[in-house]
Amino acid sequence: MGADKNRDRFSTATRIRLIGEQTAARVYRSQTRRQARRSRLTGRAALLALVLCSLIVALAYPIREYVGQRADIQQQERELAEARAQAERLRDAKARWKDPAYVERQARERLHMVLPGETGYTVPGTGAPAALRSDPGAADRAWESNLFDGLDKADGADRTED
Repeated sequence: MGADKNRDRFSTATRIRLIGEQTAARVYRSQTRRQARRSRLTGRAALLALVLCSLIVALAYPIREYVGQRADIQQQERELAEARAQAERLRDAKARWKDPAYVERQARERLHMVLPGETGYTVPGTGAPAALRSDPGAADRAWESNLFDGLDKADGADRTED
């Protein structure tokens, strides 16, 4: 019997079976360690993801407000530039109207005024703007209506020159 044990102990089949059992035990131990490590990393990854999501949620509204305010600031700056350009055009127009030669020229062109001692002529079909000739009922209206209509048209022509 003792010889059978020794023979069985050193037989190839027994050795292969022992190697297989040892290998299986090592694999089982390494899988257990790997699973323990993997579960620990999974918890850390979940915590990291939770922190990142909470940061994104916490910062989303302020960033959106910041972007909106920057757009408002740019819009206000554009409006300011347009207002400054308009103010500059109005200053130029005001300076032109302070010039007596410009005022005289405008009075001659728009109101058909002449200086004392000059004789004014109006030739039909030439020199008169089409807008003034296009009102056939002007002769039938009161002179005040014609005057105010002429001033309104002249005022509109002044705006288009700038």
